Amino acid sequence: MNQAKRHQIFTRLRDANPNPETELEYSNPFELLVAVTLSAQATDVGVNKATRKLFPVANTPEAIYNLGIDGLKEYIKTIGLYNSKAENVHKACKMLIDLHGSVVPEDREALEALPGVGRKTANVVLNTAFGHPAMAVDTHIFRVSNRTKIAPGKNVLEVEKKLMRFVPKEFLIDAHHWLILHGRYTCVARKPRCGSCIIEDLCEFKDKTE
Repeated sequence: MNQAKRHQIFTRLRDANPNPETELEYSNPFELLVAVTLSAQATDVGVNKATRKLFPVANTPEAIYNLGIDGLKEYIKTIGLYNSKAENVHKACKMLIDLHGSVVPEDREALEALPGVGRKTANVVLNTAFGHPAMAVDTHIFRVSNRTKIAPGKNVLEVEKKLMRFVPKEFLIDAHHWLILHGRYTCVARKPRCGSCIIEDLCEFKDKTE
């Protein structure tokens, strides 16, 4: 995989979807932070169903903190791992209130210090809420990066670092969304839909499907 191919790949993805967005529903950085924290090992559809009920009632650190852990659980109990997620979100709200004036910090270290927020969640918030070039490598991006050979790596951190190095700068802000959507709807896990893929001729996956 060379840079000319990578440039063509991202040009096609951009042409097909010039303004890609996360499928999580949110209206401010705090709502995004909560939604991404809840999305671990859960679908965006499932998270959106829960937050459509939660956010009209509580969409600030103070409001969610005041719900209490049990109160928060009532809104998110349809999501996997909701017990630990409720505890983490509740603790994160307290830290945002105490340390950051109830404002989501635009800083990786500060974000990763929040309970329930790892590198991937921090990358989503930095990229989607604040427009930083960042790659939140989930299972979709990991699969697409390795299959296509855009940025092959043995683990998510290796893939993230290669993407940051290899994705042409003009595409860096939106590349995370294009790769997730491509992995979610075209380059799917069990059997990639190569016949309907707009980058099939540029992809270096050996076992392409009809």
